Amino acid sequence: MSEAEFVADGDVTWVHVGHHAQSAVSLSDPSYLAFEYVQHLALAVDAVFARPAPLRVTHVGGAGLTLARWVHHTRPGSPQIVLEPDAALTEAVRRELPLPRGHRIRVRPLGGEEGVAALAPDSADLVVLDAYAGGQVPASLTTVEWLGEVARVLAPGGLFLANLGDRPGLRYAARVAAGARDALGPGAQTAYVALHGVLKSKGYGNVVLLASRDALPVDDLMRAAARQPLPTGVVAPRQVLERSASTAPFSAAAADTAPSPAPPP
Repeated sequence: MSEAEFVADGDVTWVHVGHHAQSAVSLSDPSYLAFEYVQHLALAVDAVFARPAPLRVTHVGGAGLTLARWVHHTRPGSPQIVLEPDAALTEAVRRELPLPRGHRIRVRPLGGEEGVAALAPDSADLVVLDAYAGGQVPASLTTVEWLGEVARVLAPGGLFLANLGDRPGLRYAARVAAGARDALGPGAQTAYVALHGVLKSKGYGNVVLLASRDALPVDDLMRAAARQPLPTGVVAPRQVLERSASTAPFSAAAADTAPSPAPPP
């Protein structure tokens, strides 16, 4: 496992693993979210679930536990499971960036495949995929088969979020979205939230995929996106379908898998 480096910058501590800054944590202000894609994840959670009611959350990928800390701050009492296979990283994060008192965050030293498979049906209101290895989402965590396990775990009214790195055209995100719709069943909806430049195919960047069996609150998402400090847009479910009507999901059974596109040097 990679050794973590903790770099203090005023009140914010950056967690570096390898050559990548994976997390930014403010112990005094858990509402501070430095990365725009984490802001977009939080935006999506707030659009679907009203504060401060607790949520049952499963995080696939942990690093500095930034989003788990934010959930605890905005929805106290939320039981959260974090699947983070890098036990040494978790130990270092706990030592350097202690979790708040009264939290219900439980970190399991498991990867996304075995970790999600071990969860009970209907046990999560929210599942968040934010797992990277070498700057790419592992191929095994975007197949229609694994997304079927996510669908099994999601309770009625539940939401799946995925932080996906993609190139112009968003073909990778389209295949993950197709898999999520197949896994969640008829009527499932998918949407994207990202910076305008990413949605307009102006460069590599992060796209937050939303998927639910229920109708997504597009108007609320758009209003929240308009309030973001950086120009942020929403691709509504109908537009996602138009972009990817003939797109096939990734499938482990068909030996058709791929990690997310690598970021530029």
